[in-house]
Amino acid sequence: MSYLTVEKKANIFKEFGGSEKNTGSVEAQIALLTERISSISAHLKANKKDFSTHRGLMKMVGQRKRLLSYLSKTNLTGYRALIEKLGLRK
Repeated sequence: MSYLTVEKKANIFKEFGGSEKNTGSVEAQIALLTERISSISAHLKANKKDFSTHRGLMKMVGQRKRLLSYLSKTNLTGYRALIEKLGLRK
């Protein structure tokens, strides 16, 4: 399982949050959660009986869903741009 390095996190925050210091922006948090979700999903494909990690994955998916819901209510154009950039909706 590949963990998020400091450089990888900084790159995500720079790309989606505007700067490396802007870690609280909703877009940056959603992008970071998406990266963690994809990493854990790959881990769970190899380890199907790792139920505690599955629970953590479900909590992250729920958190991302809540953040996306908030973003769609407050900034619809930013929401649409973000899901297009991350490739979340088909």
